[in-house]
Amino acid sequence: MKLFRSVITCVLLAMPSALAAQQAADLPDRIDGVFERWNSAASAGCAVGVSRDGRKVVSRAYGMADLEHDIRNTPSTIFEAGSVSKQFTAAAVMLLVQDGLIGLNDDVRRHVPELPDYGDTIRIRHLLNHTSGLRDWGSVAAIAGAGREARTHTHDHVLDILGRQRALNFAPGSEYSYSNSGYNLLAIIVARVSGMPFAEFSRTRIFEPLGLRDTQWRDDYRRIVKHRASAYAMRGGRWVIDRPIEDVHGNGGLLTTAADLLSWNDALAGGALGGNELVARMHTRGVLNSGRRIDYAAGLFITSLDDVPEVSHTGSTAGYRAFLARYPEQRVGVAVLCNAGNANPGQVGRAVARLVLGTRPAVAAPAPQSRARPTAALRELTAGEMQALTGEYYSPDAETTLRVSVEEDRLVIRRRPADRLQLVPLDDDLFVAQSLGRVRFIRDEGGRVIALSVQQARVYDMRFERVQ
Repeated sequence: MKLFRSVITCVLLAMPSALAAQQAADLPDRIDGVFERWNSAASAGCAVGVSRDGRKVVSRAYGMADLEHDIRNTPSTIFEAGSVSKQFTAAAVMLLVQDGLIGLNDDVRRHVPELPDYGDTIRIRHLLNHTSGLRDWGSVAAIAGAGREARTHTHDHVLDILGRQRALNFAPGSEYSYSNSGYNLLAIIVARVSGMPFAEFSRTRIFEPLGLRDTQWRDDYRRIVKHRASAYAMRGGRWVIDRPIEDVHGNGGLLTTAADLLSWNDALAGGALGGNELVARMHTRGVLNSGRRIDYAAGLFITSLDDVPEVSHTGSTAGYRAFLARYPEQRVGVAVLCNAGNANPGQVGRAVARLVLGTRPAVAAPAPQSRARPTAALRELTAGEMQALTGEYYSPDAETTLRVSVEEDRLVIRRRPADRLQLVPLDDDLFVAQSLGRVRFIRDEGGRVIALSVQQARVYDMRFERVQ
């Protein structure tokens, strides 16, 4: 018997054979198995919903919404959807395109003149499919030592951070690099063009028309939201509270239920919002300047699962996790929302999808056996080599000074207010520092160190000039 489970509905899937019918009857129990580790009164958990042919056929919940007050998750519990939210922002943009108020080829600076002029034009379509080259503002804030989990940020902070970036990661349209900055800018653009707050525009043009009664934006994280699950992370073998403390939204921040996500899935697939024109625009994959088509469309990944076409997105904000997918050929939808930070949304979501679709993951061919090669020892720096790298380095992009010094025969970076990060050598002048990324020291023609570069997945090359 399962330890703890909330169930509202479970309608058996209609299948032709007796075996298939039995499998359909067993489906809820098999889905329970996916969430077994969170199926406890001592654990944060998840809610899951499945739809077929527009009917909600499975609705389950596991674990606790509030561990402090012993409140259970139910299928009607409200969670935060992380980056699953991006498709709603994209839909808002497409509605304004249909209204004739903006165009996908608009120069973003036409609507957000606070952005620097980088020479190459960043267009709205670049924001939609992560090909703008803009640095992720949250990564920049983290480099400065005040990331999204450490300080309350608003859209004014987003504009302030992006407005002082001296460089892009790459020329617009030349590469794909996932960046929340684009979707925060889109939310700002929708607000400016429509003349109403983005949350209000979404409510009047999307949520209310589609009957998404339990869906809203977290534009004020302090606002009381009835039936909202708290979010948790597992640290040191125990749960700790891990909820967002920011008001930025559009990149994430959608408060919703699994049932509302399934309704949205069906509405988007069937053209209930904006008709076939909006559906087509939402599902048009981005094309790079080279002509290569990428998997990302407008807030949606267009890919496949075990050779079955899939339209999906995952989400992660603080301790919230989310997965929303649609399998058009089977007319199946899967929604997973969790308040357990140790849940892998893509993994658990696709495990549910495979049970519903009856597919199995492809079996990978065994890796060829090879002799293990000894790992090369990291070169130790001499005292003189380390001393040559010490000094103060400042970046106006991050508005931060990094102080490099030698402490206890180790090279370290000091960052306000109290961070001490060890620099581990990888190669000549190339190091890695935990929570900061790769750090490369830059020399002039005479070999003198004049700057350092911080390199992360969403910030390719942030320069800190040596000032002392």
